Amino acid sequence: MPQFNGKQGGKPPSGSLPSLRCPRNGQRTSVHTTHSLFSHQPLDALNKHWEGARGRFASPDTGQHRGCAQPVGECGCITQRWRGGRHGLLSFLFPMNSVSFQARPSALLGLRPVVAACCLMLSALSAQAETSTLEQPWLLAQNLRAPSLDDVVVTATRTPQPLADLVADVSILDRETLEASGATALPDVLARLPGVEISRNGGPGNASSVFVRGAESRFTAVYIDGIRVDSQSTGGAQWEQIPLAQIERIEVLRGPAAAVYGSDAIAGVIQLFTRKGEGPAQPMVGVGVGSQGMRKIEAGISGSAGTEGAFDYALGLSRTISDGFDTKTSGSHHLDRDGYRSTSGNARLGLRINAQHRLDATLLAQRLNSGYDDFNYDAKAPADDRSLHRLRTAGLTWQAQWNDAYRTRLSITEAASHYETTPSPYLTETTLRGYLWQHDYQWGAHHFSAALERREDQLYNPAFDAKRATLDSQRSQDALALGYGYSAGGHTVQINARHDNDSEFGGHNTGSLAYGYAITPSLRATASVGTAFRAPTLYHRFSEYGVATLQPEKSRNAEIGLRWAEKSSTFSIVAYRNRVRNLISFAGVGACVSDYGCYANTARAQYEGVTVSGSYRMAGVQWRGAMDWQNPRDLDTGKQLARRAKRHATLGAETVLAGWNWGAEMQASGQRFDTVANTTRLGGYALWNLYASTRMARDFTLLARIDNLADKDYQLARTYATAGRALYVGLKWTPQ
Repeated sequence: MPQFNGKQGGKPPSGSLPSLRCPRNGQRTSVHTTHSLFSHQPLDALNKHWEGARGRFASPDTGQHRGCAQPVGECGCITQRWRGGRHGLLSFLFPMNSVSFQARPSALLGLRPVVAACCLMLSALSAQAETSTLEQPWLLAQNLRAPSLDDVVVTATRTPQPLADLVADVSILDRETLEASGATALPDVLARLPGVEISRNGGPGNASSVFVRGAESRFTAVYIDGIRVDSQSTGGAQWEQIPLAQIERIEVLRGPAAAVYGSDAIAGVIQLFTRKGEGPAQPMVGVGVGSQGMRKIEAGISGSAGTEGAFDYALGLSRTISDGFDTKTSGSHHLDRDGYRSTSGNARLGLRINAQHRLDATLLAQRLNSGYDDFNYDAKAPADDRSLHRLRTAGLTWQAQWNDAYRTRLSITEAASHYETTPSPYLTETTLRGYLWQHDYQWGAHHFSAALERREDQLYNPAFDAKRATLDSQRSQDALALGYGYSAGGHTVQINARHDNDSEFGGHNTGSLAYGYAITPSLRATASVGTAFRAPTLYHRFSEYGVATLQPEKSRNAEIGLRWAEKSSTFSIVAYRNRVRNLISFAGVGACVSDYGCYANTARAQYEGVTVSGSYRMAGVQWRGAMDWQNPRDLDTGKQLARRAKRHATLGAETVLAGWNWGAEMQASGQRFDTVANTTRLGGYALWNLYASTRMARDFTLLARIDNLADKDYQLARTYATAGRALYVGLKWTPQ
């Protein structure tokens, strides 16, 4: 949500939208108004410039794009209408018969040659993949793989469970997959997964949103090594702050989990894990360069020491600099590159005291300095404004295995998020402390869990002028969570219940019930229902726009699924419906002190859809794909929620050839609306990416990645550009 510091012109907009960030102060915004151009846009949108694809600005005399053959409203130029049959399956799944922006000259050959080239490449690779693997069997260790049913998942119930025993809808990205993909930003990795979309105001380093099953970004709870990451100003994690370079494994739980995790887990939970040391000391040094002046260097060491590796350690540092690209498409801004600088590090230490007791300590820190164009454009200003981010997480955990059946876990954690802008003054800091005491008892096929949890939130938002008051507020939540699980004879049951007591708004109860039945050893049917909630942020309640009596946003979810898995092949189909009431949005003047408007519980939303995903190994090629049909909408107006498509899909293939791991992927999205008024369309798009890696000699790994191979011009947010074709090449040293 936007944080108005008294320097913006006009009054705050109104409404309810997904998390974004205003160019003025970088704060996320969930606001809209009835103005078609203002809604869900930077505050300069009222200028009503004709803004189109990157690099083409409005003609001052006609308001038409230079080179535009046919103007249409405010959205751009008609360049091509997509019809079924012309582009085959993509046209059927993503009928892009809406206005789309002109492609770059380098991409005028269209999409079909790219599709044909990728298919020919994959066919050729698959014909030789088996032979190459047999000739160099060590490549099997590098090859990308589908998640195994033996993989252990922690996020679903906060207790380690084999993937085969889960009823929940979970995806896993492991270290091999992350490294082989060559991706450099966390949202780009998450966008490969079923049920996940992203939106970003420009390139990496700029404000990003992650939509799980079409829900608001703030409806997903985010953890790093079990440490909750959140913002008490905007709500939800600030994705651009989280360094992918320090992440080893990602688990994504789709579906409400407030009965396990408490507030915020309405759409799901995303948990990130840093590297854990084991075995002999393993140093690592990596360097990389890429398009847009990107330079990256990283180093780390991990391993274990002592009797039977009783002490394990993992340390890592990373530095990335990018000159970026011009992220704004309007003419009223600095015509320069908006780059970023990121520095991150992590430390993870573990000590096995004896066979029953273990201590773990984690620390992660990130500093991000990124440029953006101030919406109050001043041609005399020497440079862009800068967004300064700092994220720090720290945690200490004691695990005890008292006997074969009973174990406990006690943890103390803290996460601190800092955001400020310069030279335009703005500052907000969120500190979140957590305390968890969890008990688990296994009795045959029955599993019982109980947890006491405390969460303390603090928000500091100082005033920089006389029109505002400094906000320095805090609150706490105390919770009791109970869980029961059963798995035997083809039946799996999971029941969870939780009571949260907030120091400000009182108690809230949540619960969930899930059931799975193994029709065959490979085929399982699942069904679940659950409730969830999200407490208002401290800014929503106690800022000048806040209302102390705001109620939590509440949801009810139901879903059914069918999953099949055998060796390296999987298939899953899940249908869900999640209804949210008391949706918080910025409305008109009300019970707060501001004359511009107040936050209020004003709307209802429904997120429903079907997700189909799977993987299959054929002729030496590992294929993966996912397709989402969804309808995220405002129940009061019937409008489609902003920046989320009704259809989106991914398709990928990986194989081994001539000493290289090769991969190709496609990401496609149907048209979206940039505003909740559904007046400004964002055209559909399909992106093609290629990546490859190989081990040079014994100790060096070379990787390369080409994003947006067809140089597609598209937008994730109106007036914000996206990167064109981009190349990244990296070299990593890991002595064997």
